[in-house]
Amino acid sequence: MATKVLVPRLGEGVDELTIVKWLKNEGDPVKEMESLLEVETDKVITEIPSPATGIVLKIAMLENTTVRVGDIMAWIGQAGESLSKSSGPVPNSSVSNRQKTVTHVTPQLNRGNGTRERGFLSPVVRKIATEHNVDLSHIQGTGLNGRITKQDVLTSLEQPTEAHDTERRGTILPVTTIRKQIAERMQQSKQKAPHVLTVMEVEMSKVAAHRSANKAAFSADGANLTYTAYFIAAIAAGLKAFPLVNSSWTEQGILVYTEVNVGMATSLGEEGLIVPVLRRADELSLLGIARSVNDLAARARSHKLLPEEVRGGTFTLTNHGISGSLFAMPIINQPQCGILGVGVIQKRPVVVSDAAGNDAIAIRPMVYLSFVFDHRILDGASADWFLAKVKETLDNWV
Repeated sequence: MATKVLVPRLGEGVDELTIVKWLKNEGDPVKEMESLLEVETDKVITEIPSPATGIVLKIAMLENTTVRVGDIMAWIGQAGESLSKSSGPVPNSSVSNRQKTVTHVTPQLNRGNGTRERGFLSPVVRKIATEHNVDLSHIQGTGLNGRITKQDVLTSLEQPTEAHDTERRGTILPVTTIRKQIAERMQQSKQKAPHVLTVMEVEMSKVAAHRSANKAAFSADGANLTYTAYFIAAIAAGLKAFPLVNSSWTEQGILVYTEVNVGMATSLGEEGLIVPVLRRADELSLLGIARSVNDLAARARSHKLLPEEVRGGTFTLTNHGISGSLFAMPIINQPQCGILGVGVIQKRPVVVSDAAGNDAIAIRPMVYLSFVFDHRILDGASADWFLAKVKETLDNWV
């Protein structure tokens, strides 16, 4: 009997995921535990292995489909085996509405100059084709069983044909699932919370000296000591000193968290960004923070994070200074109270005073810290107290 490939539970509270890409097609051989498809949840892409060795008999769920835990995605069996009634392609009752819509689209569609059987068309494909007057009979589908995908239609729009000429010429770029999630969450955050920005400048001389003196020792312990570790440690100190910043707004009141879980925004290049979380950061030593930063960043860029590792953050750090930015106004990662942006560390002339009160101009490594907070929770004075604590921790690092 054929083996069902079911949607697994990838973590606590993870009930839905999106099929990103099938790594095998119908009719392909596959070995047990060999990667069968890629799925995504909370911006984490995970490979799902095959539960058995055999042939991919049937793929039931298309790419870009949202599915729920327990749904049947495919069947694995032996060559020539037919699906029985008990294991056949019967849609699960929990299949998403999007999948139901795709399943019931008729394969015979009027496409411009004639009718041509091309397989199922998703609502997105039909919408794009209608909006841009695209004749689908001229498009060669690259999807499963020759299905026309969204990318096929977008690619055809890039061709300089008369049908696609408009007053504004340009190229439509496909939107990835990660980019769509980022767009939705950032827009929701701006609409939900009144954002306020406060900025302070920090001298990094003592942090730089400590890093230079300890970098080799940390390396011997298997950790790359980056400035990010210092910033997270300083944030943890600030959150412990001012717990109200470590909170969220709710309809019942302000929820102040008992754990200090600091998320660090990590760039994935053109794919977007992801925010893995350092849990109980206030309980970690600088070495422990450095190890966690190294591990989470490396696994984020190689798509090896687990869903629970991007959940539960109570505050976020974003290092926009990597590309030379001085300061910025980041968007709050909901439902958190605030986010701290770190600019580029650069040497600048500053006024310094000696013990006798004499002023002089000196060259010091300086950085701007941009703290964006939810004005429903914090007022300016409270936000400045928190940021001043972060600044003090970095200024006087020992």
